[in-house]
Amino acid sequence: MKKIVRIEDVGQTFDTKNGRFVALRDITLDIEEGECVALVGPAGSGKSALLGLIAGLARPTSGVILCNDRVVAGPGPDRAVVFQNHALLPWLTCFDNVYLAVERVFGSKEGKARLKQRTHDALAQVGLTHAEIRFPHEISAGMKQRVGLARALSMQPRILLLDDPFAALDGLTRANLQDELIKIRATTGTTMVIATHDVDEAVLLSDRVVMLTSGPAATIGGVVDVKLQRPRDRLALASAPVFAEALAAIMERLYKKQLRHAA
Repeated sequence: MKKIVRIEDVGQTFDTKNGRFVALRDITLDIEEGECVALVGPAGSGKSALLGLIAGLARPTSGVILCNDRVVAGPGPDRAVVFQNHALLPWLTCFDNVYLAVERVFGSKEGKARLKQRTHDALAQVGLTHAEIRFPHEISAGMKQRVGLARALSMQPRILLLDDPFAALDGLTRANLQDELIKIRATTGTTMVIATHDVDEAVLLSDRVVMLTSGPAATIGGVVDVKLQRPRDRLALASAPVFAEALAAIMERLYKKQLRHAA
């Protein structure tokens, strides 16, 4: 398969009043087209920082990141980000929040009728057709995240980047949205990178789990292949030995790497 993302010897440092802070070092990782990769690690391990570098929201201090064989020099419509905070504009309806992104990406080459249809389709994809005319303050936290996901999907990105998007939700809502994400990936084949502190979520959603060591100067401490067939069913996986084995392998390696790095 084609390598859609190539991260080569990337590091990131910040200048602070206490001197230079090394957030990431020596990050090298390839991501194949259509793959789902989860980034896990303790707080401060640079999961969100690495996701932001792939998105082009920041530039690496050293090394290079390529997307479709082009150096990532800034944000682009081929990469859409879903944040933990839905970041919806409160004065716009759900429809208009998504339409704003659609117009930005496709407005120069498509008419309004087509733009509106893209918006309707994106909201239908996350089950929110009934809430198109509602405002953010009129819907639940889970529905707000669905709008954020619809906004990202409406851009038809080649890479969907998710920064712990379900962390603030209750367990049932989180599970429902994870299942929606599994269905969306099965339908679209979109490459996904998800930063999460939830190891169960990482195993459920991904093909590979990339474990980052504790910061500062976090780096890749190991990679685990998730050998679970797709499509995945949450209830079936709950009692599957291979699911438990993947969880155990990740937890053990995370714990050992964290201790070793701290030492």
